[in-house]
Amino acid sequence: MSPTPPTPAGAPDWARVRADFPLLMREVNGKPLVYFDNANTAQKPLPVIDAVDAFYRRYNANVSRAVHALGTEATEAYEGARARLARFLNVPGDELVLCNGTTFALNLVAYSWALPRLQAGDVILVSRMEHHANIVPWQLVAQRTGAHIRVAEILPDGSLDLDALNAAMTGEVKLLALAHVSNVLGTVNPVREICREARRRGIVTVIDGSQAAPHLTLDVAAIGCDFYAVTGHKMCGPTGTGALWARRELLEAMPPFIGGGEMIKQVSFDGTVFNDAPHKFEAGTPNIAGFVGLGAAVDYLETLGREHIAAREQALLAHLTEELQRVDGVRIFGTTPHKAAVVSFLVEGAHAHDLATLLDLEGVAVRSGQHCAHPLLQYFGVAATCRASLAFYNTHQEVEAFIAALQKARALLG
Repeated sequence: MSPTPPTPAGAPDWARVRADFPLLMREVNGKPLVYFDNANTAQKPLPVIDAVDAFYRRYNANVSRAVHALGTEATEAYEGARARLARFLNVPGDELVLCNGTTFALNLVAYSWALPRLQAGDVILVSRMEHHANIVPWQLVAQRTGAHIRVAEILPDGSLDLDALNAAMTGEVKLLALAHVSNVLGTVNPVREICREARRRGIVTVIDGSQAAPHLTLDVAAIGCDFYAVTGHKMCGPTGTGALWARRELLEAMPPFIGGGEMIKQVSFDGTVFNDAPHKFEAGTPNIAGFVGLGAAVDYLETLGREHIAAREQALLAHLTEELQRVDGVRIFGTTPHKAAVVSFLVEGAHAHDLATLLDLEGVAVRSGQHCAHPLLQYFGVAATCRASLAFYNTHQEVEAFIAALQKARALLG
């Protein structure tokens, strides 16, 4: 057993932090739950749960449509969440479109920016490590415009081949879509340097920040991209929440993606005058309670300190990786030293789904499958992997419990 690393000065009491997450107290199959599926969705702390509960109990009303007290309170809470998230990302609030997650955000860029502008012969550059949400929308746009998809490859350790990427940024490339952090490998891409090079060549950049927002101290303004997307439920907020940040000039030039109420200034049968950005992209009644919860999640993360969260997760990742490497027959995918707390792995002779099922019998939750990243797994020549993904509320004792469960599963699978 590896010694538990010392707690950095000023760090939270992680045992007390863990107590904020009621779901972590339950048992699965008669065993204490070890939740290592945080890249899929994070658990919710009591302040988030309480914020959603309070909205429905005390001031449930629609936003921006009523002058009564409840409507005013709901609108203030909803717009307050936008302001909190904007501060979290270091972007202006009036450049932040609230939506139901990164998938929607990337589709918004695809249909409102790319579709009206791309044409036959143009190239959309994506990396091998992208989630399907950052591949399929661009394929749909390419089919309708005659543009082409070009793939930036990776290296065997799971890092991006930066020389190949730079060489791929030719004059035909109009858009570069890239994950800040890989959901399978944990690779943290040097997006600031990449975006600087792309901007020098006149290429618009779209960054998928779903896996970055929970783990990194984000400064989107410093990254220098054109679009940045985040998902709320991966950062301890409710499902059905997220946002797209875009440069003001791009938002103003983009047509709405979806039409309806609340995204307009005036409607007649002769035509419609759309609302100002970001509201022209927010048709219909939003997930108000969800965004109230997301605002609480942002406050919670900032109270813990993102530098402390990062240090905690890196310590857990180092422990998990060291212990996994001692297990006979384990293959880890993604070994670059600069990565988030995500470990994809296989055990020789065991199918990923069988392994995950046996781990679940021991109370250990990991994800198995292709992780919405088929092209990446094809590169490694495997049909599926198991993925253990950590969060700050996990413990070193859980790492040891996971390894014990893995050893037991490995023995059963022969």
